[in-house]
Amino acid sequence: MKPKISASILNADFSFLGNQIAEAVKAGIDWVHLDIMDGHFVPNISFGPFIVETCRKLTTLPLDIHLMIDNPDKYLSLFAKAGSTYISVHIENNPNIHRTLQTIRELRCKPGIAINPGTPASAINSVLNLVDLILVMTVNPGFGSQVFLEDQIEKITQISKMISSSNNKPILEVDGGLSSKTIPLAQRAGAEMFVIGSSIFSGKDGIQKAIEEIHNCLN
Repeated sequence: MKPKISASILNADFSFLGNQIAEAVKAGIDWVHLDIMDGHFVPNISFGPFIVETCRKLTTLPLDIHLMIDNPDKYLSLFAKAGSTYISVHIENNPNIHRTLQTIRELRCKPGIAINPGTPASAINSVLNLVDLILVMTVNPGFGSQVFLEDQIEKITQISKMISSSNNKPILEVDGGLSSKTIPLAQRAGAEMFVIGSSIFSGKDGIQKAIEEIHNCLN
């Protein structure tokens, strides 16, 4: 798979959200990533289905939804109706993860599994054949603009090997601290989809230039 960019709007200027998404799309992003945080599962609050619905009106690109919330089952239908393409839930907070992933697919969205830095790769082995996306967190989730945890490279490598030996071939996505210095590390380890926020929306040279630099790293 050709490496792709999922632009995280957590770092966008929401007073110009439409313009910023349009500029990022024109510059060549592949997906739009939305971090949904409830202040319980992670120590921050972001936004809910309404912003997903807004983004769906702003672009036809896939919407990559990362649920960092307690009791995600309660909200799956709301996010599906809002226009989500992929919905990723965490392995860490769901004792009935198989049912959750099945529900996401029944709602005609693509299920993903997310895994925190402190969780071993083996934790997702039992759901590997149920997902279309694996999201490896390379920072502890909850806030943008964190420093990439290089000890997660080994986990990316492990999961890439798990995918290679599996009948299912989910996309391997990484999120957290990605920049021109860290993207090549994750790519060499097997990552295919790169969630990037601050490097795109907070760069001093603007969105277009930032995405050009990211493409250069990926190529």
